[in-house]
Amino acid sequence: MATTNDFKNGLVLNIDGQLWTVVEFQHVKPGKGGAFVRSKLKNVLSGKVVDRTFNAGVKVETATVDKRDMQFLYKDGSDFVFMDTDTYDQVHIPGQVVGSNADYLLENQEAMVATHEGAALYIELPASVELVIEYTEPGLQGDRSTGGTKPARLETGAEIAVPLFITTGEKVKVDTRDGSYLGRVSS
Repeated sequence: MATTNDFKNGLVLNIDGQLWTVVEFQHVKPGKGGAFVRSKLKNVLSGKVVDRTFNAGVKVETATVDKRDMQFLYKDGSDFVFMDTDTYDQVHIPGQVVGSNADYLLENQEAMVATHEGAALYIELPASVELVIEYTEPGLQGDRSTGGTKPARLETGAEIAVPLFITTGEKVKVDTRDGSYLGRVSS
């Protein structure tokens, strides 16, 4: 159990049997009336974000979420197999838990896996990853960085938009949060 005074970003609460992460919070003390905490909570499983207000000092049940660095080994059917880098235990994580992160996941890549009571909740990739362009239309003479974009298929199979001057086989940096192109990686 925790009180609203213990709120911090990333804290996981158990409200009505569902797990919610504190995205942001603000302690408010109006001129008259009691103080309260205005918070923005994100459902751990569905990703839905809601605004919720708590009276100051109210006790809220917290959930123990174990976050560990793991290494992605391989895909087994629809499951993704990760290995705990400390204990070398292998964990099967369902494809729906990995979600869109699968677009930026390569074998032997590190990821943070969050579990609650033995069940995987979500995985968190680094903010950006370096991936090779598997295929994109060839650029034309005169294509510059100020021009438009074209679709490109990454080695993971995901499609992203890249500038016109990028060619097949180049390594690029991709933002894992929104799939945007961040730049070339010089080898």
